[in-house]
Amino acid sequence: MGGRRGSRTQRKHFKQSRENVWKRPKIDSSADPQNPNSDNPPWQPFATQNPSFDEYYKEQGIVSPDEWDAFIEMLRKPLPAAFRINSTSQFCEDIRSKLENDFMKSLQAEAIEGGDLEPIRPLPWYPDNLAWQSNFSRMQIRKNQTLERFHEFLKLETEVGNISRQEAVSMVPPLFLDVRPDQFILDVCAAPGSKTFQLLEIIHHSAKGGSLPDGMVLANDLDVQRCNLLIHQTKRMCTANLIVTNHEGQHFPGCRSHKNTSNGSEITNKLEQSTTQLLFDRVLCDVPCSGDGTLRKAPDIWRKWNGGMGNGLHCLQIQIAMRGLSLLKVGGRMVYSTCSMNPVENEAVVAEILRRSGGSVELVDVSDELPQLIRRPGLTKWKVRDKGVWLASYKDVCKFQRNGIVPSMFPSGKNSVDLTDNNQKSESGKNVNSEDRAQPDGPVSSTDNLEEEVSDLPLEHCMRIMPHDQNTGAFFIAVLHKVSNLPAIQDKPISSQGNLSTRNDELHEKLSHQATAEINGLEGSSVDGTDEKSLEVASEADEKISEVVSEAEENISQVASEADEKISVVEGGPDGVAPETNSSESAQAPADKKIGSVKVGEKRKLQIQGKWRGVDPVVFFKDEAIINSIRTFYGIDESFPFTGHLVTRNNETNHVKRIYYISKSVKDVLELNFRVGQQLKITSVGLKMFERQSSREGSSAPCSFRISSEGLPVILPYITKQILYASPADFKHLLQYKTIKFADFVDAEFGQKAANLMLGCCVIVLREGGKSLADHVQADTSTIAIGCWRGKASLSVMVTAIDCQELLERLSERMETEKGTLAQENHGELGEKQDMSGETRTSMDEHNVEAEKLDDMNVTA
Repeated sequence: MGGRRGSRTQRKHFKQSRENVWKRPKIDSSADPQNPNSDNPPWQPFATQNPSFDEYYKEQGIVSPDEWDAFIEMLRKPLPAAFRINSTSQFCEDIRSKLENDFMKSLQAEAIEGGDLEPIRPLPWYPDNLAWQSNFSRMQIRKNQTLERFHEFLKLETEVGNISRQEAVSMVPPLFLDVRPDQFILDVCAAPGSKTFQLLEIIHHSAKGGSLPDGMVLANDLDVQRCNLLIHQTKRMCTANLIVTNHEGQHFPGCRSHKNTSNGSEITNKLEQSTTQLLFDRVLCDVPCSGDGTLRKAPDIWRKWNGGMGNGLHCLQIQIAMRGLSLLKVGGRMVYSTCSMNPVENEAVVAEILRRSGGSVELVDVSDELPQLIRRPGLTKWKVRDKGVWLASYKDVCKFQRNGIVPSMFPSGKNSVDLTDNNQKSESGKNVNSEDRAQPDGPVSSTDNLEEEVSDLPLEHCMRIMPHDQNTGAFFIAVLHKVSNLPAIQDKPISSQGNLSTRNDELHEKLSHQATAEINGLEGSSVDGTDEKSLEVASEADEKISEVVSEAEENISQVASEADEKISVVEGGPDGVAPETNSSESAQAPADKKIGSVKVGEKRKLQIQGKWRGVDPVVFFKDEAIINSIRTFYGIDESFPFTGHLVTRNNETNHVKRIYYISKSVKDVLELNFRVGQQLKITSVGLKMFERQSSREGSSAPCSFRISSEGLPVILPYITKQILYASPADFKHLLQYKTIKFADFVDAEFGQKAANLMLGCCVIVLREGGKSLADHVQADTSTIAIGCWRGKASLSVMVTAIDCQELLERLSERMETEKGTLAQENHGELGEKQDMSGETRTSMDEHNVEAEKLDDMNVTA
């Protein structure tokens, strides 16, 4: 009975009428829109200008003065809608054909009337016409009645995963990664998931038909809510080669196993690496940024923008990129990208990466790749703006500004001032940071007398995509190649957290050195006593910081990666650096790259499950009784790899609702994660393959687990029981009516075979025209199949309504195509046969009967 009684909310309080301050009042239709003093002024569009923006980028010279007007004019226009066809979808060819032969022509006719040209077109630089851009904005597509059919098409195909809505420039970074199907790929800052989906497409499309790729994608994001968005996006891919984790990018765990698991047998280099340490062949670092390259789709950034936003994120971006490089294999490729135009977030970060790497990383010239993509070289000179003052080099930085401005922001990266002053505070006792104060209204200091620095690094190999070049958003991309191990000692970023205790600073310094040693140990040298010492220091840091956050009573394993997580909660980053808080305005970054934080001392009551609080554990499913019942019931071929490939998110076997299937590559990573104490905080893994049927009929069936729609394409070629092959007519009727009694099927033999199945889940495969019911269909990527439930007297579809609708449309289109082809064949035969013999007439009659059957079967959805 804690707390004061008087503070409890009583029922009588709710009887009082209270104003809802969150609900916006309705606009009075009688209000005068021309009257600025009206109580209900009409909605006003976002302002698409910002004097500070113009001044900043004119001075940086990101475009020539002659282009400035065209550049600004394009930024003020809405962004055209863009989307990508899923290359692994079994309907990929159908969708591409519909776009090329239907929508391009029909929308062109409508556009000519409206005066626009090329309303929809494939992006010329994207392979195989798989990416498309519409000159209509997303708002126009939603609101314009003439575009309703196109809008419905996009919605339906996006929902089922055949199409992904994605900004055109956002599709570029994965293309420069040069991904192959056998590679391990890390997407460090993955949410909302469009690029992750694209990476999965590439590895699956390049794999051998019908088999899972040998590689995998590990998608990570800091924010739990954004991880959920990421899972929702990638769920449409139906892949067993994905792991989603929830970590800070700059603290992503290395998962190094110190145990020698070799039993003397020959093990390849790659296998040994994948089972003893977590390294990647490709790394994508699409880091959090100020996001001013997205002004066309997020016009609210115009009023929020200020020059300090990039300064506040600079150090964090370096840390994430360096962590990505440390997890990259020698010989691997990393792409660093932002949706910002600010050189402090782009070229300055790349330059600092090259300096810290000491020749072990080189910037790749990819000017000969994707030649139809218009891009511009990176800048080699730029300035830094702080509190309305332009700074050309670090020597121009005043003493009280050095907590917010660091040498790496400048082209040379040189520090001409004694670094001992950098940890000092301003006179007020608070950390001073760029743009913390209001910007001056009058003209700022002139840059005429500043001595400009020019970088001597090959930054021209970076790529800048500008909006007015190809009617897109703005983007920055740099491709890095790791030629050797990173140097053992890397410069620590300057700490801006002067208010942290000396005790914690010392812990961070120790831990940083040990973490650096561990990173380089991942890439080469033999295991020695340094690793033991690293774990001891990490454990000590864990204990100390647990006291700070009042969680010392929690009995959590003290491993190095967990210490990193604890430190990040208290201090915001390694070495006490919290660059995302360097500027008050940096918190105004756009929603698509939000930076989360946890308050010091905040106590969240989360259920402890497995290693991580609030996250369901990942458990290998080893219940042989259930596995054998599934294998026997569906007649799953012995060649299908079951053992060690099934996982659940529940420790109690009797309460398992879903069983997930994982690929060999994901299995290796999970086994490594268990050996190192579950350092990875896994929010999603694998492909949902089996789901417990909780209905009354399901409990009485021989096998209570049904095959999920997501997992069916993977296991279909191995099923020998509970599978039937339906004619197009019966298949369409199932999709349309959802439940059909055995006696009501068009094909009586099919109805009888369905009645002979065992009670429970079954698979219905669409039989191609011309094949009899007895013919066995060899399943491949083009095979269309659905899961059904064989009840006591009927067959019921176990597919979502949206999937049924999509399948019905695809089948209707295919039947129309087949009917047209058949009519052409009939017409050709008539032209060739001048003598209409009885034999010819009989043949024609047979064709006409077939055409009539197709007409009868062409039921609309």
